[in-house]
Amino acid sequence: MSRFLPESSKKTQFIETTGRVLLRILTDGEPSPEELARVGLREDSIVRINRQGDIELRRRDRWDVIGGLLGDFEHRLRRETGLDWV
Repeated sequence: MSRFLPESSKKTQFIETTGRVLLRILTDGEPSPEELARVGLREDSIVRINRQGDIELRRRDRWDVIGGLLGDFEHRLRRETGLDWV
C-alpha cells in the first residue's frame, strides 16, 4: 500500500529551528532547559523536530535525539517559527 503514497509522505518531515526558539516553546512534562543544556543544547544550537515530537540536536557530524515534545507541540512550533514541515 505504501507504494501508492506520494514520495513526500514516505519521508520523515521536520521543522528546523534554534535552541532559543525550542526553549521558548517548552511546556510542563517536556525536557527542562537544564536537562537540555546537560546534553549540549545552547541558544544558538540547530535543532529539528519531527512530526512525532522527537527533538534532534545537530552535532558536527550527525543528529542526536535529545528528548521529545508533548501535546499540542505542532501548533506551538509552527506558530513560533512560522515554518511548515519539510
